[in-house]
Amino acid sequence: MEKIIGRQDEIAILNALKNSKKSEFVAVYGRRRVGKTFLIRNVFDAPFSFQLSGVANVGLKQHLTNFHNVYLKLHPDAPEKSAPKDWFDAFNRLSLLLEQQNTTKKVIFLDELPWLDTPQSKFIAALEYFWNSWASARTDVLLIVCGSAASWIINELINNRGGLHNRLTERILLKPFTLSETETFLKEKGARYDRYQLLELYMAIGGIPYYLESIQVNRSVAQNIDRLFFTEGGLLATEYANLYRSLFNNYEKHTAIVEALSNKAKGLTRKELVALTKLSDGGSMTNLLEELQQSGFIRRYLPFGNSKKEVLFQLIDPFTLFFLTFVKDSKADTNGSWIAQLESPKWRAWSGYAFEYICRYHVDALKKKLGISGVYAEISAWRSKKSEKGAQIDLIIDRNDRIINICEMKFSTKAYLITKEYADNLQNKLMAFRTETGTNKTLFLTMITTYGLVQNEYVQRLVNDSMDMTALFD
Repeated sequence: MEKIIGRQDEIAILNALKNSKKSEFVAVYGRRRVGKTFLIRNVFDAPFSFQLSGVANVGLKQHLTNFHNVYLKLHPDAPEKSAPKDWFDAFNRLSLLLEQQNTTKKVIFLDELPWLDTPQSKFIAALEYFWNSWASARTDVLLIVCGSAASWIINELINNRGGLHNRLTERILLKPFTLSETETFLKEKGARYDRYQLLELYMAIGGIPYYLESIQVNRSVAQNIDRLFFTEGGLLATEYANLYRSLFNNYEKHTAIVEALSNKAKGLTRKELVALTKLSDGGSMTNLLEELQQSGFIRRYLPFGNSKKEVLFQLIDPFTLFFLTFVKDSKADTNGSWIAQLESPKWRAWSGYAFEYICRYHVDALKKKLGISGVYAEISAWRSKKSEKGAQIDLIIDRNDRIINICEMKFSTKAYLITKEYADNLQNKLMAFRTETGTNKTLFLTMITTYGLVQNEYVQRLVNDSMDMTALFD
């Protein structure tokens, strides 16, 4: 068994299911490359009672052949010498096979399940019949299904309105690593990066284990980014198209949406997205947005104090943002391409947005640093409708103890200096927020920076809480 970094909650759930006294049906989902299969295989660390993996871009016949080959390895004396005629036949053979196994728990692992559900295959109907007519009636079955197409898992299993409605006994959404887990993962590989370098790397590729595994720890972060993105044959140079193509049937529509969002850091309304992408505004747009959200590429959020009609959609995937900002239309293909862009206007704009995303993703760590982990809080953002300068706040922690943390996030290569001009801007922003929202809660200005603040009169006068990047690693 290989060492698993993090994932403690998920491991506890899987172990509880393994030891359960009744049959269990669990779906593990999350974006591509996030480590779903690795987690499942290593938690169980033993041959499954039956394991089958779906394959992209093959039909029903090939999948049934693959099923038959696995079946014969487990049951070489089986009377069936040819592949099942359909999925109902396949699952019937599986139930007969499992009944012959003398094991405490019959663990079935169906990996990349969405790829098994090819058109007109009736896979879902057969899976439904298998679970409802056989597996659920027993006490010794653990059915684990897994897939990168999170939207498929949610629509076909979690929100199923047919025979699989409410049949899942557990669901696990496997998210990217946090900064703390990323630090631990790379230390296990022998990396000795400081936290600024780790933050820079995370801003480029996020906490995706597969991407992190490719890091060469004897090279700097900048060298690794060059090698992965900007050299011929770089591992991530073509990952963008492969990533979306593997998850979505009409991936061109999904990429049209994320590319529109990549140009608007604070997000776009649905109406604005329709205008920019030229996609039709209807049920298909609803599905596209839900699929991107469920797969972890975008978020849907309601600005503080706004009506439901003013929902915004925002790109939140670090890898996608980095690729579209620096790689998609780049002609660079030599070492040093990334280092040459550091401190450029494009780099400064990107680093500010990427840092804001990371702060939002690690809001639990920020709450812990503030000492409010146990306080219920709603997370949002706000944009003025009246201020001439368009005052906006990108992270608001609205607490139940009548405090609102107004968070300002600033990425820099040294301690951040609050100038008189910026101090005036902050003061006006706080006044605009109170006036327009009508809140009577106490406002705490909270600064989140990479290296802390240069202490001066403006810090003393305005800032209630200040955190540097180490808070994000907690």
